[in-house]
Amino acid sequence: MMKTNHNYKSKLGTWILAVAVFLTPLTALAQTRISFHNNSYNPGQDVQLGRQAAAEAEQQLPILRDSAVTNYVAEVGRRLVNAIPPEYQHPEFRYTFKVVDARDINAFALPGGPMYVNRGMIEAARTEGEMAGVMAHEISHVALRHGTAQATKAQKYQIGAIGGAILGSIIGGNVGSVVGQGIQTGLGIHFLKYSREYETEADVLGAQIMARAGYDPRDLANMFRTIERQGGSGGPEFLSDHPNPSNRYQRIEQEAQYLRISDPVRDTQAFNQIQARLNGMPRARSMQEIAQSTQRSPQDQGGRRYPDEDRRLGGRVEYPSSRYRTYTESNLFRVNVPDNWREVPSGNSVWFAPEGAYGQARGQAVFTHGVNIGIARAQSNNLQQATDEFINSLAQGNRNLRQRTNYQRVGIDGRNALSTTLSNVSEATGRPEVVTVNTIMLRNGDLLYMIAVAPQDDYRDYQRTFQTIVRSLQIRD
Repeated sequence: MMKTNHNYKSKLGTWILAVAVFLTPLTALAQTRISFHNNSYNPGQDVQLGRQAAAEAEQQLPILRDSAVTNYVAEVGRRLVNAIPPEYQHPEFRYTFKVVDARDINAFALPGGPMYVNRGMIEAARTEGEMAGVMAHEISHVALRHGTAQATKAQKYQIGAIGGAILGSIIGGNVGSVVGQGIQTGLGIHFLKYSREYETEADVLGAQIMARAGYDPRDLANMFRTIERQGGSGGPEFLSDHPNPSNRYQRIEQEAQYLRISDPVRDTQAFNQIQARLNGMPRARSMQEIAQSTQRSPQDQGGRRYPDEDRRLGGRVEYPSSRYRTYTESNLFRVNVPDNWREVPSGNSVWFAPEGAYGQARGQAVFTHGVNIGIARAQSNNLQQATDEFINSLAQGNRNLRQRTNYQRVGIDGRNALSTTLSNVSEATGRPEVVTVNTIMLRNGDLLYMIAVAPQDDYRDYQRTFQTIVRSLQIRD
């Protein structure tokens, strides 16, 4: 009797386990699995190329300088990024979110994570869920590495420089006519748009990300309908840059059937407040107007000038955030910087600066506030002599640069370092500025330097931030 009961329980347990094992994969298999495409670039190169493209884009696109709007969009973006399925996560990627002050209904993202959402897109969305849908779609392009996969395909056609190819493939349209000038042919801009296959993949993964983030994936389909309704007689810009796959709405809704959605986020008070804030601002220009203003930039003896960029240097500079994020430069160093500062590549170095503190003046990149970290070749193995050489190189062609203090021996990341303070007059603003230089000899004989700069009137307010950055530096040579 006991034996029979045991056998019955054993068989029952086996049957229940079999049913559970059978049913679980059905749910998992129902969600579409997307394979990565052939790609000759590694994720680190995605980051590098995206960073270069972002620097080019921000020199020519009018970035909205409103912290309330930017922080709100970034908050939604971080929620979506945290919901990317693990198999599509890339630890090297750094997702950032900025708003372009343009009225066109559009958005784009660059390899490695930089995303730009047009103000017109936020104003056109009916709910936060619809806005999040477009952002999830763009995040999916990044996570699936479509930009460099598209560039890999294009290599056999030898179309333009790779940076321009990526800009053309992702930005396209009127945006590409602004950002891609001089680095990509018109053929490349249009030939390298995302394929319908890539668009479908971004729709599907975007739906999955939305569900995992607490949004209804059907709002992604709803946003495409909103875009079509509000596109006007000239056609919606987003859909001209993102080819419309057949059965797009049905495919998104089909995927949504297999995703767990419980009390999804649709409309929020924050979204309504941000829309009201945008509606109270002056009318945004169209991308066509922005392109025309760029083409009308006058010439002067110093070379081509960019009035919009010169003006941004004189704008309000956002105060350093008390929250920090970690930046890692391959295997060389790691450093913490304020999370409202962005990195801007510059030769063999990288700048970290707040909005409004960098741009162009007479065709040259100029920074009024920020920190620059880089590597310089040293002729001497002696730290002080190598630092003398480096400061002399900075002074070449800059008659206003003066060394104010003698070298101080300091410790940075447990290593011997030198620190000195210089004075200068900014060519961009004409204001006196204070420049602090820290130098360290690397094991291979190169000189690692960290330069901190701020106007003399602001330097005391920035000094604590600069010190925090220096203390956080970890060298990994």
